[in-house]
Amino acid sequence: MSANLTQTVIAMDLVPFRFGPGATADVTVELERLGARRVLLVTDRHLRQHGLVEPVEAAILRAGAEVVVFDQVHIEPTDRSLRDAIAFAQRVQPDAYVSLGGGSTIDTAKAMNLFTSYPADLFDYINKPVGRGDPVPGPLKPHLALPTTAGTGSETTAVIALELTDRRLKTGISHRFIRPTMAIVDPLNTVTCPPMVTAFAGLDVLCHAIESYTAKPYHVRPRPDSPTERPAYIGSNPVADLWSAQAIRWGARYLRRAVYNPLDLEARTFMALASLTAGIGFGNAGVHIPHAMSYPIAGLVRDFFPPDYEVDEPLIPHGLAVVVGAPAGLRFTAPAWPERHAEVAEMLGIDTRGLPVRAAAEAVADALIQLMRDLGLPSGLAELGFTESDIPALVEGTLAQQRILVNSPRPVDERALRAIYREAMRYW
Repeated sequence: MSANLTQTVIAMDLVPFRFGPGATADVTVELERLGARRVLLVTDRHLRQHGLVEPVEAAILRAGAEVVVFDQVHIEPTDRSLRDAIAFAQRVQPDAYVSLGGGSTIDTAKAMNLFTSYPADLFDYINKPVGRGDPVPGPLKPHLALPTTAGTGSETTAVIALELTDRRLKTGISHRFIRPTMAIVDPLNTVTCPPMVTAFAGLDVLCHAIESYTAKPYHVRPRPDSPTERPAYIGSNPVADLWSAQAIRWGARYLRRAVYNPLDLEARTFMALASLTAGIGFGNAGVHIPHAMSYPIAGLVRDFFPPDYEVDEPLIPHGLAVVVGAPAGLRFTAPAWPERHAEVAEMLGIDTRGLPVRAAAEAVADALIQLMRDLGLPSGLAELGFTESDIPALVEGTLAQQRILVNSPRPVDERALRAIYREAMRYW
């Protein structure tokens, strides 16, 4: 890093997108434009029964391309599931990818594209300190991403999330070249999303946006020696703030409706839009403590089976793993930047008139707890099967997420994390 110099440049890479009911049909013209001839469609096998896969297959065929389907995506990808998917892609050698599914599907397609384009050991690209954090050598093959959940924003981001099975640790790969070529966001593809999947995904939207809006500002971070070393997450900035703030407002307004009234197309449309805009915001600014906590929370699951998920092994879905730590994490960061947290409280619909700024800042945590209660979520980590004896392992797993923790507006160490996890054990 350049000594005593801070970052002065806002670097924003945007994924082109097509948004709106019926946007799925754009797959054809986009593949024609790209000249694709052999397309690997990556999807979730459960989506076929909802009638979502066939229209995409047909759209690919109309483009004059051959389509090969991979539908063995693992919910919350692991190193093992990604290696299997990568091996499949290396046999197929497609010239383009189309992903149809939630964040797990889109991230799996990103990994298939990366490791087929530039073969390497999985740990070569995994972020430091867990892996080597090697930069991606160059652009990848074309990738059209079609989300079927309104949550991860993976269709816009430069990140692949995965769990290291033997270490029971979630980590990631991040680089600007990993972003899909285009996001095609059709809210009609989210209508069959079950209530709790909708809830967990939507809470991920809100946490993405809140964390990126409250992240350490870009201009107080060290300037890298070269623009090529600039991280994917640069910190909050006036451009990313526009996307994040609007995502918070839409999420607060429409999430409850989308969960309790699945056929409310207005709510589904604005939650899909919130996911897209939050993805653009956090994909540039980055997230911090709640997301850093989510990785060990998900990785250390014992016996929790989430409702509405078709899984045969214990699972804490990503959105649940994030939001369960968010109230405690954001209560911790509020004193470092109370004005910014108070703005978030107002975006969440809290009447902050007459409140001291510190009280308004801490109201963010209370609003998230109320939202969790309204949506019927577990009351904290204890209800997910964790006890006080798990805190050391949870803290250790969180401290391994340094690429995220550097975004926290308040420095966080082992002692602080222990206190945050104790608070997150039970909120009500």
